[in-house]
Amino acid sequence: MTKKASAKQKPVIGITMGDPSGIGPEVVVKALATPGIWKNCQPWVIGDETVLRHAIRTLGSPLKIKKHPDLQETHLSPKTLHLLQVTAPSERLVVEILKTASSLAMSKKIQAVVTAPIHKSNLVASGRHFPGHTEFFAAQVGVKEAGMMMVGGPLKVMLVTTHVSLRDLPGLITQERVETAIRLTHQALVNYFGLKRPRIAVAALNPHAGEEGLFGLEEMKIIWPAIESARSVGMMVSPPLPADTAFRKAVQREHDAVVAMYHDQALIPVKLLAFGKAVNLTVGLPFIRTSVDHGTAEDIAGKGIANPGSLLAAIKLAVKLARRRQQ
Repeated sequence: MTKKASAKQKPVIGITMGDPSGIGPEVVVKALATPGIWKNCQPWVIGDETVLRHAIRTLGSPLKIKKHPDLQETHLSPKTLHLLQVTAPSERLVVEILKTASSLAMSKKIQAVVTAPIHKSNLVASGRHFPGHTEFFAAQVGVKEAGMMMVGGPLKVMLVTTHVSLRDLPGLITQERVETAIRLTHQALVNYFGLKRPRIAVAALNPHAGEEGLFGLEEMKIIWPAIESARSVGMMVSPPLPADTAFRKAVQREHDAVVAMYHDQALIPVKLLAFGKAVNLTVGLPFIRTSVDHGTAEDIAGKGIANPGSLLAAIKLAVKLARRRQQ
């Protein structure tokens, strides 16, 4: 399919198979074998035939693979894994799969990208160090501002920093980064979720929001100025709140989203409330990208026990957002 889908068509979704050594291929196969997935979208898998055939054999899945050189096929059939084959040396396979997905999304041949998990180390083959998918895709399309929002249960949480050492964390909390996270959160709530006047909570870095400098100065010197900047252009943003307070208020629907300062501050509450069903949404890209809330889980890869729930949730959210754009 080469033309952008009309409003009456099911969104075309590109699903990357993930790391060959992890559970990505397994959860992709399980997701596509789930009844009902075909009712809402046209799913294409971007990956390697050999790896996916191995996953199908391991699971005893009834899925058949149909390999395509491009996306010209317009009538996709259920019980078939429609594969866009990517051929590359093993050390570059993951990078080439992601590049292919990005290119298809930018050319409007697919309406969203859904990614299965990868080892971050695989991105080294791109020639640069990227902490994850978010930064890789942003670089691919030349976007300077992109962020990671976790969506699960009652929570939507944007991260100021992602995969960084806690030792390095305080120095990475800058006014510019906090302002960007707030701006991206507002953008996501308006453009993706249809809120006209979103209410954003900002979690503090330090316990008790620094207790007026007793436990740290980041709130007074960095986070507050970023909030004031956002407020000056009309955004509804809370003062820096102790993290436990910020998340409690969000769960109680007093705020529409939380801006969190670091990875575990954001993901612990999300996974407590929605583990296996949470979605990683990239905000700031010119295309929709969602992903799972878990890693490659190599310890259970090949055992047939991986749960496809998060990938199914990622596909569902991608379809919802793609349909909103079609309206």
